[in-house]
Amino acid sequence: MSKYIYLLLFCINGRFLFSQELNCQVSVVSPQIQGTTEKQIFEQLQKSIFEFMNNTKWTKDNFTTSERIDCSILINVTQKAGTDDYRATIQIQSRRPVFKSSYFSPTFNYIDENFAFRYQQFQQLEFNLNTFSNNITSVLAYYAYVIIANDYDTYSNLGGTEYFQKAQLVVSNAQSAAESGWKSFESNKNRYWIVENALQPVFQPIRECMYKYHRLGLDIMNEKPDEGRKEILKSTELLLGVYKNRPASFIMELFFDAKTDELVNIFSKGFPDEKAKIVETLTTVDPANSTKYFKISGN
Repeated sequence: MSKYIYLLLFCINGRFLFSQELNCQVSVVSPQIQGTTEKQIFEQLQKSIFEFMNNTKWTKDNFTTSERIDCSILINVTQKAGTDDYRATIQIQSRRPVFKSSYFSPTFNYIDENFAFRYQQFQQLEFNLNTFSNNITSVLAYYAYVIIANDYDTYSNLGGTEYFQKAQLVVSNAQSAAESGWKSFESNKNRYWIVENALQPVFQPIRECMYKYHRLGLDIMNEKPDEGRKEILKSTELLLGVYKNRPASFIMELFFDAKTDELVNIFSKGFPDEKAKIVETLTTVDPANSTKYFKISGN
């Protein structure tokens, strides 16, 4: 009997210790496309993407169930371009828990408006890191690696480099793809440039900011809010040099797409000198959101 109990505990613990990396919620909507058949196809697509994102082993690391990265994918199918061809937008969001709190901090928030794919009902979604098979799995895998890279950057300095490199390999393999979003000349804000920026030394301070902001700042705020706020303030000062060298950069825009509202909430509770300093920094490096930042100081 003890042998069977041991085997049962081994299986339970094995499942617990070797969970996959992502806890990804998936939604596929198609308000502009009518028809029962299409609805069934998109319901199956949603299920397939959910299984693909959550059941694929994306890293060499072991995650417990509670450590899985919270993220979401929203696909809005806007056009049926052929028998099995569709045009859509895809929004990717991710967040990470803050130590000793119930709060989750957003780490990535991006809407990719160039998502074209071919899909047949009950089609298996398969991916190989070393080749481009189809656009749907390459796009999904690409964003899985970006999600993981951003998450790892918040726990160790430049900790996500390996996974930004994997995302860059997906981009490289997709250079001959007919679908858009992969090539540098198509736009200065697409999948190519997300990872190109992330791996460029000139933008390294943004990733260093991500680490200090989260690990040295947010993670101590539950017990030491004033010290945590001070560390977050210091982390944002790293962005000034980047802005001076590369104003209006895409990676800076991505940072603030995730962090603007959170920064306003954090520093609205700060001391007057902190408020003045953070407003000065943020309105310099992110002038597009100046109106929001002025609310910190009550202006």
